[in-house]
Amino acid sequence: MNITIREYTEADTEALREIWNQVVDDGVAFPQEDRLTEKTAREFFSEQIFTGVAEDADSGKTVGLYILHPNNVGRCGHICNASFAVERSVRGEHIGEKLVRHCLDTAKKKGFGIMQFNAVVASNTHALHLYERLGFKKLGTIPGGFRMSDGHYEDIIPHYYVL
Repeated sequence: MNITIREYTEADTEALREIWNQVVDDGVAFPQEDRLTEKTAREFFSEQIFTGVAEDADSGKTVGLYILHPNNVGRCGHICNASFAVERSVRGEHIGEKLVRHCLDTAKKKGFGIMQFNAVVASNTHALHLYERLGFKKLGTIPGGFRMSDGHYEDIIPHYYVL
């Protein structure tokens, strides 16, 4: 796969909505429980500081995305946050790594100084290994911080990265 990452346009809304909703439906990584509708997806992806779209340049198929936004305001406004989603059928092909690397570069260009992930689920081993490999630092563990789709609670491990 020849992956390119570019900025979101309204024409991407449906493809991104489908990928986002897959992760929401999985119930093991995103805190959101409500699926995006066409209207809420357009608003959601448009209001981010940056929404990145991962495409297979050979086929033109959208295979992933990320959203970048402030983690807080005012005196903590230099800290950003992001979420990543990869289409189910192509997970495990290192698209997530490309999205994270692109996001870190974009965050720095947008003037952020720190990337913080608030809720990395402890059972999300692929994400944990990726963040460790890229140099993110763990902030500790919040016991039972994430309610999984089946109702049980898993620990979350917040991370940060100095841009």
